[in-house]
Amino acid sequence: MATRNLNKVMLIGNLTRDPEMRYTPQGNAVASFVIATNREWVTSGERKQAADFHNVVAWNKLAEICGQLLKKGTKVYVEGRLQTRTWQDPQGSKKYKTEIVIDDMIILSKIKQDGSVDDDDIIGDEDTGFGEGGSDNMDFGDLDFDLDTPKETK
Repeated sequence: MATRNLNKVMLIGNLTRDPEMRYTPQGNAVASFVIATNREWVTSGERKQAADFHNVVAWNKLAEICGQLLKKGTKVYVEGRLQTRTWQDPQGSKKYKTEIVIDDMIILSKIKQDGSVDDDDIIGDEDTGFGEGGSDNMDFGDLDFDLDTPKETK
Protein backbone atom coordinates (compact mmCIF):
# COMPACT_ATOMS: atom_id res chain seq x y z
CA MET A 1 0.00 0.00 0.00
CA ALA A 2 1.34 3.43 -0.99
CA THR A 3 1.85 6.01 1.71
CA ARG A 4 1.05 9.61 0.94
CA ASN A 5 3.29 12.35 2.26
CA LEU A 6 3.25 16.10 1.93
CA ASN A 7 6.01 18.62 2.58
CA LYS A 8 4.79 22.01 1.34
CA VAL A 9 5.37 25.51 2.71
CA MET A 10 3.74 28.73 1.53
CA LEU A 11 4.70 32.05 3.13
CA ILE A 12 4.00 35.72 2.59
CA GLY A 13 6.34 38.01 4.47
CA ASN A 14 9.11 40.59 4.27
CA LEU A 15 12.85 40.07 3.80
CA THR A 16 14.80 41.04 6.92
CA ARG A 17 18.00 41.68 4.90
CA ASP A 18 19.31 41.46 1.33
CA PRO A 19 19.81 37.91 0.03
CA GLU A 20 23.26 36.38 0.45
CA MET A 21 24.51 34.96 -2.86
CA ARG A 22 27.18 32.27 -3.15
CA TYR A 23 28.16 29.46 -5.50
CA THR A 24 28.96 25.81 -4.83
CA PRO A 25 32.28 24.37 -6.08
CA GLN A 26 30.26 22.85 -8.95
CA GLY A 27 29.05 26.35 -9.95
CA ASN A 28 25.47 26.14 -8.67
CA ALA A 29 24.03 29.45 -7.43
CA VAL A 30 22.59 29.54 -3.88
CA ALA A 31 20.69 32.47 -2.37
CA SER A 32 19.89 32.57 1.36
CA PHE A 33 17.61 35.06 3.06
CA VAL A 34 15.23 35.39 5.99
CA ILE A 35 11.52 36.18 5.73
CA ALA A 36 9.63 37.63 8.69
CA THR A 37 5.95 36.83 9.09
CA ASN A 38 3.80 38.70 11.60
CA ARG A 39 0.78 37.44 13.50
CA GLU A 40 -1.74 39.03 15.84
CA TRP A 41 -4.15 37.63 18.39
CA VAL A 42 -6.27 38.85 21.27
CA THR A 43 -5.92 37.43 24.79
CA SER A 44 -8.21 38.71 27.55
CA GLY A 45 -9.10 41.72 25.42
CA GLU A 46 -5.45 42.64 24.88
CA ARG A 47 -4.06 42.69 21.33
CA LYS A 48 -0.75 40.87 21.05
CA GLN A 49 1.72 40.62 18.18
CA ALA A 50 4.65 38.38 17.35
CA ALA A 51 7.01 37.87 14.44
CA ASP A 52 8.42 34.59 13.21
CA PHE A 53 11.61 34.38 11.17
CA HIS A 54 12.06 31.76 8.44
CA ASN A 55 15.35 30.75 6.79
CA VAL A 56 14.86 30.49 3.03
CA VAL A 57 17.15 28.97 0.39
CA ALA A 58 16.85 29.18 -3.40
CA TRP A 59 19.00 27.27 -5.87
CA ASN A 60 20.28 27.78 -9.44
CA LYS A 61 18.32 30.18 -11.69
CA LEU A 62 15.77 31.05 -8.99
CA ALA A 63 18.69 31.91 -6.66
CA GLU A 64 20.14 34.29 -9.26
CA ILE A 65 16.74 35.96 -9.76
CA CYS A 66 16.30 36.33 -5.98
CA GLY A 67 19.79 37.79 -5.67
CA GLN A 68 19.11 40.32 -8.44
CA LEU A 69 15.57 41.40 -7.54
CA LEU A 70 15.05 40.99 -3.79
CA LYS A 71 16.11 43.58 -1.23
CA LYS A 72 15.60 44.09 2.49
CA GLY A 73 11.94 44.97 3.13
CA THR A 74 10.57 43.35 -0.04
CA LYS A 75 7.23 41.60 0.51
CA VAL A 76 7.30 38.20 -1.20
CA TYR A 77 5.33 35.02 -1.59
CA VAL A 78 7.51 31.90 -1.52
CA GLU A 79 6.59 28.28 -1.97
CA GLY A 80 8.71 25.23 -1.32
CA ARG A 81 9.50 22.49 1.16
CA LEU A 82 11.01 22.15 4.64
CA GLN A 83 14.46 20.65 4.90
CA THR A 84 16.60 20.13 7.99
CA ARG A 85 20.37 19.97 7.65
CA THR A 86 22.66 18.37 10.23
CA TRP A 87 26.40 18.93 10.79
CA GLN A 88 29.04 18.91 13.48
CA ASP A 89 30.65 22.15 14.60
CA PRO A 90 34.42 22.32 15.26
CA GLN A 91 33.83 21.46 18.93
CA GLY A 92 32.03 18.23 17.93
CA SER A 93 28.50 19.37 18.82
CA LYS A 94 25.71 18.28 16.50
CA LYS A 95 23.95 21.27 14.89
CA TYR A 96 20.61 21.45 13.07
CA LYS A 97 19.13 24.06 10.76
CA THR A 98 15.64 23.91 9.27
CA GLU A 99 15.19 25.86 6.05
CA ILE A 100 12.55 26.38 3.42
CA VAL A 101 13.95 25.33 0.05
CA ILE A 102 11.85 27.28 -2.43
CA ASP A 103 10.89 26.44 -5.98
CA ASP A 104 8.65 29.48 -6.55
CA MET A 105 8.82 33.15 -5.60
CA ILE A 106 6.55 36.09 -6.39
CA ILE A 107 7.45 39.69 -5.52
CA LEU A 108 4.46 41.42 -3.93
CA SER A 109 6.04 44.85 -3.33
CA LYS A 110 6.17 47.45 -6.05
CA ILE A 111 9.70 48.27 -7.08
CA LYS A 112 10.55 51.94 -7.59
CA GLN A 113 12.50 53.20 -10.59
CA ASP A 114 15.67 53.43 -8.50
CA GLY A 115 15.32 49.72 -7.61
CA SER A 116 14.19 50.34 -4.02
CA VAL A 117 11.10 48.75 -2.51
CA ASP A 118 7.92 50.78 -2.03
CA ASP A 119 7.05 49.61 1.50
CA ASP A 120 3.60 51.21 1.52
CA ASP A 121 2.41 49.92 -1.83
CA ILE A 122 1.74 46.20 -1.96
CA ILE A 123 0.36 44.61 -5.10
CA GLY A 124 -3.15 43.28 -4.57
CA ASP A 125 -5.70 41.43 -6.69
CA GLU A 126 -7.00 44.63 -8.25
CA ASP A 127 -3.53 46.13 -8.83
CA THR A 128 -1.37 45.18 -11.78
CA GLY A 129 1.82 46.41 -10.13
CA PHE A 130 2.40 48.91 -12.90
CA GLY A 131 2.06 52.66 -12.80
CA GLU A 132 3.99 55.78 -11.96
CA GLY A 133 7.26 54.74 -10.34
CA GLY A 134 6.22 51.08 -10.50
CA SER A 135 7.87 48.09 -12.05
CA ASP A 136 7.07 49.17 -15.63
CA ASN A 137 9.93 51.68 -15.24
CA MET A 138 12.46 49.08 -14.14
CA ASP A 139 15.12 47.98 -16.62
CA PHE A 140 15.11 44.19 -16.84
CA GLY A 141 17.56 44.13 -19.77
CA ASP A 142 20.53 42.97 -17.70
CA LEU A 143 18.70 40.03 -16.13
CA ASP A 144 19.13 36.58 -17.63
CA PHE A 145 15.80 34.73 -17.56
CA ASP A 146 16.33 31.31 -19.12
CA LEU A 147 12.72 30.15 -19.18
CA ASP A 148 13.31 27.35 -21.66
CA THR A 149 15.22 25.27 -19.11
CA PRO A 150 12.91 22.54 -17.69
CA LYS A 151 12.50 22.34 -13.93
CA GLU A 152 14.37 19.52 -12.29
CA THR A 153 12.26 16.59 -11.20
CA LYS A 154 11.82 15.87 -7.53
